[in-house]
Amino acid sequence: MLDDRLTEQRNPRSAAIDRLSSLEIVRVINAEDARVAAAVGGEAEAIARAVDLALAAFRDGGRLIYVGAGTSGRLGVLDSTEMPPTYGTDPGMVQGVIAGGFAALVRAQEGAEDHPADGAAAMDEKGVGPEDFVIGIATSGTTPYVHGALARAREKGAWTGFLLCTPPPPALVEEHDVVIAPLTGPEVITGSTRMKAGTATKMVLNTITTAAMVRFGKVDGNLMVDLQVTCAKLQDRGERILMVTLGIGRPEAHELLARAGGHVKTALVMHRLRLDAEAARAALKGVGGVISALDGGAQEAKV
Repeated sequence: MLDDRLTEQRNPRSAAIDRLSSLEIVRVINAEDARVAAAVGGEAEAIARAVDLALAAFRDGGRLIYVGAGTSGRLGVLDSTEMPPTYGTDPGMVQGVIAGGFAALVRAQEGAEDHPADGAAAMDEKGVGPEDFVIGIATSGTTPYVHGALARAREKGAWTGFLLCTPPPPALVEEHDVVIAPLTGPEVITGSTRMKAGTATKMVLNTITTAAMVRFGKVDGNLMVDLQVTCAKLQDRGERILMVTLGIGRPEAHELLARAGGHVKTALVMHRLRLDAEAARAALKGVGGVISALDGGAQEAKV
């Protein structure tokens, strides 16, 4: 294909895909998708570095900001918008920036990715600073909008990272605090990076935010306890979490959650330490919201 980027190469395993039956096509796609998890796993150390940078940003009162175009940008926005309902975060804590703005989420904005100055302007609009961590997402590694955004973020003193699915050039590695490069190989349909590269991107972003939220105290055991009841589904989930972790019945869980103002983490601490809601919130604030740090106090309260 006269292009040395891995994402632009032809895949020999799908070279005759246009002659296959529907079932055969599905099997070819599935076999290629099976390669994605291993490619992401190979970048575990780099992903962990990104987790640590995100955590440092959060602890400094900063933000994790994704920047991308097309599929990459949409996946960044998707991951960021799932944080508040899942972990009770402020909407500004994890953000997604996409070339072309809101309209690009639902309809391709051709050419929006070609202007590095627009990426830089987006960082200015966000007020990016030294407390923030900005991750550029460009599976081909070349998107001008993303490079412009990261260059400006570095000028502002922010930590920067790059996520791509082709071997990164040495200069790119030197420029950023972390580079994540799961090499998923040529796509089933040449250049259609919404497929394997897009799947890898979603896996990486999910892993970064999930691990960062766990370490930031948003999880107790493997339960997302830092949720605020805002609908019937979350009311049910919150009550079930309290029932399972505290060994209480549904009526008591319902009443406890009500006294906690609908906040599951507060309710857990109230019950474990025998505190009222105000004191439970103060106790959590004292340990940075990490509920496991209160386990010693919980044990003392049970004696």
